[in-house]
Amino acid sequence: MTEITGSADQGSVFHQPVLLSETLERLLVHPGGVYLDATAGEGGHTSALLQASTPGGRVLGIDRDPRSLARAAVRLERFGESFIPLQGNYSQMVAMANDQGIDRVDGILMDLGLSSRQLDTPGYGFSFRTDEPLDMRYDPNGPLSADDIVNAYSEEDLANVIFRYGEEPRSRRISRAIVRNRPINSTGQLASLVVAAMGPGSRKGNRVHPATRTFQALRIEVNDELASVETGLAAAIDLLAPSGRLAVISYHSLEDRIVKTAFQRESTACICPPGLPVCVCQHEPTLNLVNRRIIRPSSEEVAGNPRSRSARMRVAERR
Repeated sequence: MTEITGSADQGSVFHQPVLLSETLERLLVHPGGVYLDATAGEGGHTSALLQASTPGGRVLGIDRDPRSLARAAVRLERFGESFIPLQGNYSQMVAMANDQGIDRVDGILMDLGLSSRQLDTPGYGFSFRTDEPLDMRYDPNGPLSADDIVNAYSEEDLANVIFRYGEEPRSRRISRAIVRNRPINSTGQLASLVVAAMGPGSRKGNRVHPATRTFQALRIEVNDELASVETGLAAAIDLLAPSGRLAVISYHSLEDRIVKTAFQRESTACICPPGLPVCVCQHEPTLNLVNRRIIRPSSEEVAGNPRSRSARMRVAERR
C-alpha cells in the first residue's frame, strides 16, 4: 500500500515528483498557460509546470499542509508572482481560483500521494517507524486527529474504518485489541498492538509492515481524503477551460476507483440504469479520455525511486 514519493529528508533536498515527464506531456503545458497543482506539496511538479509555462505562465499551488507549502514557497521563490501558493483543501479549488481572479485554467494536476518528508518528519504522526503522538492531520488545525479516532470511536465504527479505508480483512480483531488497551498515546504503541493482534506470523515473509493498512485507514478518515477526491474531481472539471486537461496520480485502489468512475461517467453520453429502452438522463458528457489505460512509472523511474512503483495516472480532457 505504498503511496509516498521520493527520499526521506528534512533538510534542503526535496522529494522526487512521480511521473514528471508524463505529466508535462499529457497536460500539454505551454508558455503563457495557467495551471493548477491541486496537491503542491513541496513544489516538485509545480516547479516543472512553472518552467514549462515560462514565459508568462502562472501556477496555483494548493496544499492542506502549511508546512509543505512553506517549503514550496522557498523552493519556487525565483518564479516570483508566477507561483501563487494557496493553503486549503483542493475540493475548494474553484472558489480559491476565483479569489485570485482566475475562472478557467489550462490544466490541473492532482497527485494524491503522501511525501516521504511528511511520513518521516516528527509531528505528523503518519509513521509506525517512530514513536510519536497520534495525529495524522495534513492541516495541523484540522478538527479530527488519529487520537480522537483510536481512543473515542466505538469498536464497531473503528473496525469499519479500518476495513473500508485500509481494506484490512482482520479489522475486527485489530479494533478489539485497540479498544481493550485504551488509552493509546503513540504511533509506536498502536503499531505494536496491531502486530500483536494479527499474530506472530504476520511479519514473516511480508515486506509490508502489518500496521500499514491500519495507518492508511486512520489517515484517510482523519483527513476525509476520499470525499475530497470526489468533490475535487468535480471542481477540477468545472474549472478547466475547454480542451484543458486533468491528470490524476493515485497510489491505491480506493482512490483510483473513484477517479476511474468519475472519468467514465463524465465521458459517457448516457448514464441511465441498464435496461431502459430509451435514454432519459439527458446527460451531457464533459470529458474525453486521453488514455484508455493507466499510465505507470517506467522501470527506470521505479529503479531510481522505488516508492513510485504503486503510482498510476489517468488523464482526461475537457470538452
